[in-house]
Amino acid sequence: MPSWTDGIKLFKCEICDYSCSLKSSLKIHVASVHDGIKPFKCEICDYSCSLKSSLKIHVASVHDGIKPFKCEICDYSCSLKSTLKIHVATVHEGIKPFKCEICDYSCSQKNHLKKHMVSVHEAMKPFKCEVCDYKFSDKSNMKKHVASVHEGIKPFKCEICDYNCSLKSRLEIHVASVHEGIKSFKCEICDHSFSRKGALKIHLASVHEGKKAFKCTICDHSSSQKHDLKKHVLSVHEFMKPFKCEICDYSCSRKSNLKTHVTSIHEGKKCDMCDYKCTHSADMKRHVQSVHEAMKPFKCAICDKSFSQKGVMNRHLSTVHK
Repeated sequence: MPSWTDGIKLFKCEICDYSCSLKSSLKIHVASVHDGIKPFKCEICDYSCSLKSSLKIHVASVHDGIKPFKCEICDYSCSLKSTLKIHVATVHEGIKPFKCEICDYSCSQKNHLKKHMVSVHEAMKPFKCEVCDYKFSDKSNMKKHVASVHEGIKPFKCEICDYNCSLKSRLEIHVASVHEGIKSFKCEICDHSFSRKGALKIHLASVHEGKKAFKCTICDHSSSQKHDLKKHVLSVHEFMKPFKCEICDYSCSRKSNLKTHVTSIHEGKKCDMCDYKCTHSADMKRHVQSVHEAMKPFKCAICDKSFSQKGVMNRHLSTVHK
């Protein structure tokens, strides 16, 4: 009879497609995944698990900050060698072998693909927030939602500005995109660029493909994202505008809109050469280059016209030369 060292997984779960080489591993899998038995509980937080070794790793990495495995390419560190391998493969080598058969989603881990299938295509979101109507396919995501949205727990703070968030990964994205200007995902149709691939996909679908799947049941408004539709309903139909300006009587439904209002109306970025004002540094840069420096690097391949923005040139091509 072959031993477990031969890599043969004789023990198969009757509920899902999990298989393993040890009967004891199958028992642990069924108990923790399907029966929800997690007897080892953390004394510091509400984390629980099925293995004592997993609890030790959790305490060491989360509460003691012990992360001995460090990435040689970036400053990422973790508590498990296997986690580091996954990080290098997905982040630096772009290896995502698990592909969704329905859409173009791909990931590095099989369990992530399962979660994607359950939440996106099967619409199974059994974990419901008790404060609002948000639902989640994963209990940990629900906990993060409650902590950040309803309890305001955002431990990761930016050292440059007053931005804070609930996830370290989001802070890294913020610093890279806002303060370092790193937006590596570029739109091939217009001159927009993004710090996340997901944001680029949303931009392409909503702006260039006109896909707005989430439709308002009260008016003809539609949006590309569910949370945008919720914000629309709250602000337009339920008149909820909790974010109020301290200088004037302006109020709005989004914190980001209030920041834009204060920056553009009360603070503003003013051009040194004319009375032009704007909110964003990128807009000011474009203004100076096109108006004062007469920079128009985007040239039409059909006629001799040139433009300061790629998006304007594309519109010219689609309207004039179509």
